[in-house]
Amino acid sequence: MYDISQIRADFPILSRQIYDRPLVYLDNAATTQKPLCVLDAMREEYLNVNANVHRGVHYLSQQATDLHEAARETVRRFINARSTAEVVFTRGTTESINLVAATFCEAFMNAGDEVIVSEMEHHSNIVPWQLQAMRRGIKVRPVPISGDDGMLDLEAMEAMFNERTRIVSIAHVSNVLGTVNPVERIVSMAHAHGVPVLIDGAQSAPHFAIDVQQLDCDFFAFSGHKMYGPTGIGVLYGKEEWLDRLPPYQGGGEMIDRVSFQGTTFERPPLKFEAGTPDYVATHGLATAIRYMEQVGMANIAEHEQMLTRYCMEQLSDIPGMRLFGPAANGATHDAVVSFLVGSIHHLDMGTLLDRLGIAVRTGHHCAHPLMTRLGILGTVRASFALYNTREEIDALAQGIRRVAQMF
Repeated sequence: MYDISQIRADFPILSRQIYDRPLVYLDNAATTQKPLCVLDAMREEYLNVNANVHRGVHYLSQQATDLHEAARETVRRFINARSTAEVVFTRGTTESINLVAATFCEAFMNAGDEVIVSEMEHHSNIVPWQLQAMRRGIKVRPVPISGDDGMLDLEAMEAMFNERTRIVSIAHVSNVLGTVNPVERIVSMAHAHGVPVLIDGAQSAPHFAIDVQQLDCDFFAFSGHKMYGPTGIGVLYGKEEWLDRLPPYQGGGEMIDRVSFQGTTFERPPLKFEAGTPDYVATHGLATAIRYMEQVGMANIAEHEQMLTRYCMEQLSDIPGMRLFGPAANGATHDAVVSFLVGSIHHLDMGTLLDRLGIAVRTGHHCAHPLMTRLGILGTVRASFALYNTREEIDALAQGIRRVAQMF
């Protein structure tokens, strides 16, 4: 049984009043709220186990290290990586992608080499590659979407591979369209050309089960704050053979084996990529959030959120002037995000007036300028769902949109 009342009780912020109205929080693709168990776990560690991890011989350091490395094992199990050596802690998806872009290009790409991305990417999976293009002369090639249905044109993608293609970096789920890309097929396609694949999993890891061995991806990135964990912590999964081959991303303490003025040797992955003191309290918070999600059940979360997605699109579709973006609402292709415009109402006006009704949505370009250009718009209103959202909240959204539309 999916006990939504019990789940919502774990998130006290959901009982807040906004402008004397019940909060309807539908901005989960930007960040999720945190359950009490995550906040309690982090508070407990700061109160009773706070000490820098690794190398310390005293009790608190050993205890903090155990919690930190236990968190790495929790992440390994959550994504089904082969080894904890394949789990690198970062500050989030953005840093994970920057890490791969910088180190992969340094080791394996020269001027004229190409990286394949897509038109639907978040800026964090475009700009890091563009920085490398400015520095190294590589080329960034976007896969087009077919029509306005928000699906990648895989035939066009297949034709883009050539002798200069070095890596594919692709979103698992679009943060604007909700499109669930066929990443297993994309990985198979790329591997047939001898090309590795990085998957941006920021919008997939919170919503359905991830098995990196089944996907056979070479890299996978995601963020803690989008899956009920703390901000400032994320994960880069990388196949061990790739992490071994990549150079360090940053230098400092923790990531070294031995330092001398004659030369420095580095630790094996994952420590090779974790310079300085890690946010060991946040890793514990992330692990607690993962266990919370596993207790609810990833299959249950996926079913609940796909139901909400379908229900939302059904409720909004008959509003006069409504324009919905992305694929048709079904669990295979569309998940947890509904972006829309209504008539000539500016997305910022719609979002501002919905806020006065206690409804939190996201407005703007959603860090996806190229996609907005492709769609011929400046931005959208975006409602995005989490495991604690309800049909009643979607009813409130639909009623609020109708009320705003009547004002115009």
